[in-house]
Amino acid sequence: MFASLTCAPITPDFVTRLAERAAEGERLRRLPPGTVSDPAVTAFVELLVPARYGGAQAPFREILEPVRQMAHGCASSAWTIGFYALHNWMLALFSEQAQAEAFATRPFLAPAPLAPTGRGTACDGGIRLTGRWSWATGVMDGNWIMVGVLREHSDGVRPVLALLPMADARIEDVWHTDGMRATGSNDVVIDDAFVPEHRVVSVADIYSGAAPGAAVHDCPTYRWPMVPALALLAAMPALGSAERAAEIYAERLAERFLAYEGVMQKEKPIAATHLGQAQVRLRALRALVTDTVARIDELVDAGEPVARAVRGEARLAAAHVVHESRSVIADLLGASGASAHFLDNPLQRIKRDVDVIAGHVVFDYDTSRELAGALALGVPIARTAMV
Repeated sequence: MFASLTCAPITPDFVTRLAERAAEGERLRRLPPGTVSDPAVTAFVELLVPARYGGAQAPFREILEPVRQMAHGCASSAWTIGFYALHNWMLALFSEQAQAEAFATRPFLAPAPLAPTGRGTACDGGIRLTGRWSWATGVMDGNWIMVGVLREHSDGVRPVLALLPMADARIEDVWHTDGMRATGSNDVVIDDAFVPEHRVVSVADIYSGAAPGAAVHDCPTYRWPMVPALALLAAMPALGSAERAAEIYAERLAERFLAYEGVMQKEKPIAATHLGQAQVRLRALRALVTDTVARIDELVDAGEPVARAVRGEARLAAAHVVHESRSVIADLLGASGASAHFLDNPLQRIKRDVDVIAGHVVFDYDTSRELAGALALGVPIARTAMV
């Protein structure tokens, strides 16, 4: 699907282990210990770590396919592990001093709730930070944390990201959901913590691909703009889940006997039609991801800025992938009969997980279409719009 991988040890055996632990993760409401300590996870989250800190410094696109594959085993695991890798990339966008401090902890496992629901008050040498953040994926095993902050200035407030040791925060257990349960995405509270200036970075610079790390490492990987990077990465668990749903559906066709009709389901033409339709829709989604990634790669490889219109198109592409993946899963589950809703059937878990994924703000389909269209037409959009 994407460029060949040379660094990420995501094997079929590892995906099988994720599938075997999926029920345990749902019960624990966090990643199982065996997953967090798996050598494959430790190696994968190093994929986008800069070479100067001993990482693979791979092209950004190389984290996408492994996350898609991991979702064939467990969407929650793919989401959490994928974001751990993405947040290593985000750390590489901070100042050199911040990177040296945080990359001293390996593996660097950091949740990153980005909504600016905290307030940063200026003080000598940095800011004092207070706030509460939701949706902190991976926080149960985190050792650092990045949070979105409204930083006070003389002329108002500006959004920034702040980097802190996890010891400066406390976790509120609120993650009681019907899907994506193993992500452990609890709330985080920080009370008047000091954040030195070198561990604060402008959101505007990260959105545009012009953050400090882009100059420190002089590598196209760190010139990718954040919203396309986040959106495309986060879409992969949905796409991988839809692919797995199609595989499960095909397997069921060969063994499911329709007692009231006296035939195997595979003998019904409409059953094959559902499968064929799902397969072609998934092929189209994979092609859309490849095209979107290639366009951004071409710009960052040439050292050119990624225009807001291109970033808006990438966000829309990711939202479309999730929207379509969710629809494919719903169609296949609907054609699978009532037995697919037993809790030991992975189809029902896949649907629950992707329903929750679709609720992520970056996948708001109406907003994504509106932003992409407005940017294509040159219509002004809000300064704070997530592109």
